Amino acid sequence: MSLLWKIGIGFVLGIVFGFAVGPSVAGTPVLKDFVMPALDVVGRIFLTLLKMLIVPLVFASLVTGAASVGDTRKLGRIGVKTLVLYLLTTAVAIVIGLMLGNVIDPGTGMNIPTGLQAEAKEAVPILDVILGIFPSNPLESMVKANMLQIIVFALFFGVSCILAGERGRKIADFFEGVAEVMYAMTRAIMETAPFGVFALIAVTAAKYGLAILAPFAKVIAAVYLGCILHAVIVYSGMISMLCRRSPLWFFRGIQEAAITAFATRSSSGTLPVTYSNVRSNLGVSEGISSFVLPLGATINMDGTALYQGVCALFVAQAFNIPLTLQMQIGIVVTATLGSIGTAGVPGGGLIMLTMVLTSVGLPIEGLALVAGIDAILDAARTCLNVVGDTAVCAVVAVSEGEELLGGREQSQGGGR
Repeated sequence: MSLLWKIGIGFVLGIVFGFAVGPSVAGTPVLKDFVMPALDVVGRIFLTLLKMLIVPLVFASLVTGAASVGDTRKLGRIGVKTLVLYLLTTAVAIVIGLMLGNVIDPGTGMNIPTGLQAEAKEAVPILDVILGIFPSNPLESMVKANMLQIIVFALFFGVSCILAGERGRKIADFFEGVAEVMYAMTRAIMETAPFGVFALIAVTAAKYGLAILAPFAKVIAAVYLGCILHAVIVYSGMISMLCRRSPLWFFRGIQEAAITAFATRSSSGTLPVTYSNVRSNLGVSEGISSFVLPLGATINMDGTALYQGVCALFVAQAFNIPLTLQMQIGIVVTATLGSIGTAGVPGGGLIMLTMVLTSVGLPIEGLALVAGIDAILDAARTCLNVVGDTAVCAVVAVSEGEELLGGREQSQGGGR
């Protein structure tokens, strides 16, 4: 049985187990004091192991990728393409979210409890975001896992390896070896994924249960439906028209990354799996993937942007505040630009939602409504974020003349 099937089984069993035991946890000492804490530990260990890989894997891969490009102008060209595609897909995602919010009306008729309180999460000013991209101490950036700063330093380091000539080539070869070691470590850790995914999903399902879904069914449905539509329409279109490949081939190739993202709710934590899928299953080169994917895990937030659109309308409707077309356009602009500063970690979308609500004058108390179901929404939006990273990576690779795996005939005849 393939690893993907094992992960899928763990995922389904986790949902079934969590929903089944959830109502009994509080009144059953064995479940409350032993089983659920043990599962929580297993899930946390799996997530921690994935996070352990991130900094050395991203740094070594980026240095190797930048050095392997050999042409600094080509590296700049790849960067511009990547950034433009990420921003465009993010803007489309939030438009889809707003459209679904207007159609489904997720907040209409909500009975909001009195005394709602929510702590406003401070949004980082755009100037500070720009200044924060450049590290003053690269080692500190690595210790704190500041992905944007690590990316910038790694790119400078990799390009400098080219400029340093033969001696620089030796350094690049060393980091290529480090990258290969990290890939091997990733494969080893992924063997534990079925257990980690089962534990993470079981704990989440048991904690929230079916009861919390009922009052917020519309907003949850809107976010999940939006993510599905974005993937089916936008990403399938990109793969079909720009890559000349079958969308089914694409989605099969990145299944492991999508499931891992859903379970871990972390774009950055899924990076090792995303690397493996894109290179092994899609055939994207190291030079492209090592640049596009870490950048995407940091700034490409299609799922998060879509969530902003749905939740902004949800809050407005719940508080009976009308949102004009101009205000909704403002949400599109704010969420698209704000996605650059949203960290790829669990729950990071709440910071961005604070900024969006404030930008159009919606009550910050609306965060209290969303926070209770944020983990459920976070799973879907993180999954979409990661799928978006892989789609853009494939498109950029094709635009640079690379030939993806699978053969062009699959775009016409479907996957085998």
